[in-house]
Amino acid sequence: MDEIALEAQSKMKTTVEVFRGDLSTLRTGRASAMMLDRVECDYYGDKMPINQLSSISVPEPRQLLVKPFDRSDLKTILSAIASADLGLNPINEGDCIRIKIPPLTEDSRRELVKKGKGMLENAKVSVRNVRRDYIDFVKSSDEYTDDYKKRIETDIQKVTDEAIKQLDELFANKEKEIMSI
Repeated sequence: MDEIALEAQSKMKTTVEVFRGDLSTLRTGRASAMMLDRVECDYYGDKMPINQLSSISVPEPRQLLVKPFDRSDLKTILSAIASADLGLNPINEGDCIRIKIPPLTEDSRRELVKKGKGMLENAKVSVRNVRRDYIDFVKSSDEYTDDYKKRIETDIQKVTDEAIKQLDELFANKEKEIMSI
């Protein structure tokens, strides 16, 4: 495979990994510490992820326990979780925050799948943009022959198809996980 196609493949792999991280923040029926990865709270004027200000553990399958490293950050972390639009109700227990994960209803499962489909579509658009950028670069370059340009375009298309297939597989697995009771 050509160097240009390998470079495009590297960027597409990055997109796939970002999508994998995005999917991990979607709620399923079980508690996961990654649910709070994208939640940020105000920390002395800066926005900081909660997982950098506290330890997050899963003591039971439907429960999260957040223990701030500094007890004075408890209220800001509590308000950040409450306002994060995750459908969670954090409970202040003095030195830690307990979050009970309510069971998902059929409607909430469908909403989560819909949200996941939006993430999937954004990831596919990102992969297609990488493909377009590299193909435009090859077409506009005068240092390659026409046959070589065609071969590079074919390689880039193969890499794109592979990345899209990985994205679809990741989403199918997550959808199955969300929809299972």
